[in-house]
Amino acid sequence: MRVTSSIGGLAVGLAIGIVGTTIYLSPTRPVIAASNDRYQDYIMATGAVSINPRIQTDGVWLLDYRAGKLLGTVIDRNQGKIVGWAEVDLTTEFNLKAQQDVHFLMTCGYVTQGQSALYLAETSTGQFGVYTMVPGPNGNGLVIRRHDLTTFRHQVAAQQPPAAVPGPAQPPAQQPGQLPPPPVPVAPVPAPGGAPLPSNPSLPVTRP
Repeated sequence: MRVTSSIGGLAVGLAIGIVGTTIYLSPTRPVIAASNDRYQDYIMATGAVSINPRIQTDGVWLLDYRAGKLLGTVIDRNQGKIVGWAEVDLTTEFNLKAQQDVHFLMTCGYVTQGQSALYLAETSTGQFGVYTMVPGPNGNGLVIRRHDLTTFRHQVAAQQPPAAVPGPAQPPAQQPGQLPPPPVPVAPVPAPGGAPLPSNPSLPVTRP
């Protein structure tokens, strides 16, 4: 009985040791967090932005419905301050008309180590864009870079019904108490031999 208990305890201890060793020696994976939220005419999303490969930087995206703009910035972790704002005019970007009813959705997705992309969709026109934030010219400031702009809904042109073929003209309906219209005179038809038939059917017709 004691031998069986000792063997069982040894097996449990060995299993715990193997699991602990596996967890300890397994490579660590960076925690990648992205979130988004919206309130009335504003949408905000966050994701990693690779401005300096040695420093992990968090990017903030803000869509302003009222101004019709997409804004982007990053947080300087050393100073705890934002680094300016880059912007894109959505009216021009998505070829929208003034006061057009539009509905935007956006979220961030992981692209590579320390870099995420913003996925922006407009549901009314069916357009879909992919954007990232990159350093500006000569490393100054930020620039929102568009990688792709496509559509996820094909617009099908409405088929026009075939044009109606006009039929023969119908005479107007006769109203009560109204005399019928006079008969239309019929041109005489030539009789055999060249002589025309008389137009009055009451007269006798003499044929050769």
